[in-house]
Amino acid sequence: MMKSLMLIFKLGVLAILCISLWMGYYAKSSLQLPASAQAVTIQANSSLTSIANQLAEQGVIKQTLPFKLLARLLGKESLLKAGEYQLDQDITPHALLLALAKGGQTAQGIITFIEGKTFKDMRQLLRNHQGLTNTIKGLSDAEVMALIGADQKHPEGLFFPDTYHFDQGTKDIVLLQRAYNIMQEKLAEAWEGRATDLPYKNSYEALIMASIIEKETGQGSERPTIGGVFVNRLKIGMRLQTDPTVIYGMGDRFDGNIRRKDLRKDTAYNTYTRYGLPPTPIATPSLASIKGALHPAETKYLYFVGKGDRTHAFSKTLAEHNRAVRKYQLKR
Repeated sequence: MMKSLMLIFKLGVLAILCISLWMGYYAKSSLQLPASAQAVTIQANSSLTSIANQLAEQGVIKQTLPFKLLARLLGKESLLKAGEYQLDQDITPHALLLALAKGGQTAQGIITFIEGKTFKDMRQLLRNHQGLTNTIKGLSDAEVMALIGADQKHPEGLFFPDTYHFDQGTKDIVLLQRAYNIMQEKLAEAWEGRATDLPYKNSYEALIMASIIEKETGQGSERPTIGGVFVNRLKIGMRLQTDPTVIYGMGDRFDGNIRRKDLRKDTAYNTYTRYGLPPTPIATPSLASIKGALHPAETKYLYFVGKGDRTHAFSKTLAEHNRAVRKYQLKR
């Protein structure tokens, strides 16, 4: 009997030792947060279980049980506070608990990168924001891309449009890094779940298409159809013939009007003179436009024209298209 009790005791001690060693390893292991999980919000009046669930939902932790056990072992269960937190990518569960016990910081700055805008617009927005520390003034676009470790030298379309919170004095390059990382994650996820038989060599070409869709329509419901039109054109070797690419290629020459001579003047972005996609995105695409590019509507439409109410009339043939032009553009 005594031997059995001693064996049970030893096994219990061994189990406790193993759990302690594992918890010690867990507490000091990096959580390796994706960019999308580095800005975290904990709701007011949350219990430990609720906080663990919120962290899991926001991608900070993968499992809630180890986190809750560690909180209880460290005596932090009732000390965790609500608030907004900016977390380091390599934060550990132990450091996370200490941060949550200290309390969140109220974001002192906010900036919104808007879909459809260009990287030039984005740089201007960053430069004019008084809460940011400017570190990229005077740098070329390629130098900025090198600073954030991007493979691409041309920045257009590579920063996710969203509202970003930051602490006073944050460097502008930090926000760009965050927006770039999130776009990479969103694009990779969307590319992985793309429709079949798309005329894109890679996800970057899909991003180019998404930027065109973004500039062609502000109507969410039209994006898959616009995408379907352009995909149909690519598949049959037809020029895209889209004005926003021409305007982008004109750069500072664009004065608000696009003329027939502009459509004839060849640039790398003139889809009236060149076949296929332009070499880069032409604006910042929204997630909806990315989905429109990767899940285009299955349609036989090859043409569309603005109806004057921010929507478009779609046509399968040039004859139908010309009639729509006369009706909606020429008012005949």
